[in-house]
Amino acid sequence: MSVLYTGIGELVTNDPAQGDGSALGVVTDAALAVEGDTISWVGERGSAPAADTSVDCEGSSVIPGFVDSHAHLVFAGERSAEFAARMSGTPYGAGGIATTVAATREADDATLAHGAARLAREMLRGGITTFECKSGYGLSVEHEVRSLAVASALTPETTFLGAHVVPPEFRDRRDEYVELVAGPMLRACAPLARWVDVFCDRGAFDVDEARTVLEAGMAAGLTPRLHAGQLGPGPGIRLAVELGAASVDHCTYTTDNDVEALAAGDTVATLLPGVEFSTRSPWPDARRLLDAGVTVALATDCNPGSSFTSSMAFCIALAVRDMGLTPAEALWAATAGGAAALRRPDVGVLAPGRRADFALLDAPSYLHLAYRPGVPLVREVVTPV
Repeated sequence: MSVLYTGIGELVTNDPAQGDGSALGVVTDAALAVEGDTISWVGERGSAPAADTSVDCEGSSVIPGFVDSHAHLVFAGERSAEFAARMSGTPYGAGGIATTVAATREADDATLAHGAARLAREMLRGGITTFECKSGYGLSVEHEVRSLAVASALTPETTFLGAHVVPPEFRDRRDEYVELVAGPMLRACAPLARWVDVFCDRGAFDVDEARTVLEAGMAAGLTPRLHAGQLGPGPGIRLAVELGAASVDHCTYTTDNDVEALAAGDTVATLLPGVEFSTRSPWPDARRLLDAGVTVALATDCNPGSSFTSSMAFCIALAVRDMGLTPAEALWAATAGGAAALRRPDVGVLAPGRRADFALLDAPSYLHLAYRPGVPLVREVVTPV
């Protein structure tokens, strides 16, 4: 069955060949045709093809569905007291992850599944039609496997993050834990994951430990991603580029060598402004990255400790206000940029042959995502079931 969405005041395609020729490929007074789960045509309303049925968008702006390439949805408990302490001056050091690990291990499967599904629905209501989900709050073979089982029921973009932090029972046996993650834990988790990730930063894993886990994951058929540069500068960003990681995430602290390496490779720099908001950390210099030719994505990093938001619109507003992105650059990073970070050519762009994933905004322009922060502008989401 074909459906024609007409009466679109402003259509963001992310295809420069469309509309105004910009990176966003904006078409005004537009229409969009869908055949089954696939976009079959986009353009000006006056040239729209016939369809079996039509939907009047009543002047709404339409954007590609947001693509959230970094999220931690499988957990139990909450850490609002930790947030309050940070707002009172306590610095963030990633130590609170152990609190969530303890709560997650104690929770039953139904509790974990219910919590993750609730957050996934929340994301969808906010316009996120594609999202990644990590393990990392189990940190044992049993609990990492069940975390990935919960995640895989919600998204195909699942990430094994057994190397999130060293759990308390291995505090004095780091080498043994790295061997566990890169060996038995990885073998049990790999069938449920597409990606392998490591938190390579102060208080988590050093670059040699990260390399061991990532290379083991690659040998098992998983594609690497990496947390790096969140708590301070280090070699993690360059390790990600060296290994051909799809993305390196946080990048709060970047050196000239980091930026040069990213610009020379194809690893996406995924920025997570919700973290800087929630931890009072310095803002990543997105302008510096873009000006160097680095591909930048925005993601929510939805998690109970350092960024408990599922709102991509909020992250866009922060990126525009505090990270040097224009509204157009921020929207591209939250859609096509996220798709690049997940190596998903089917989403993030509204063009013939792409997946029919888009959001209708209760606003005349995408500019309102940053112009009206905190306002729930997503009126409706269209995405294949």
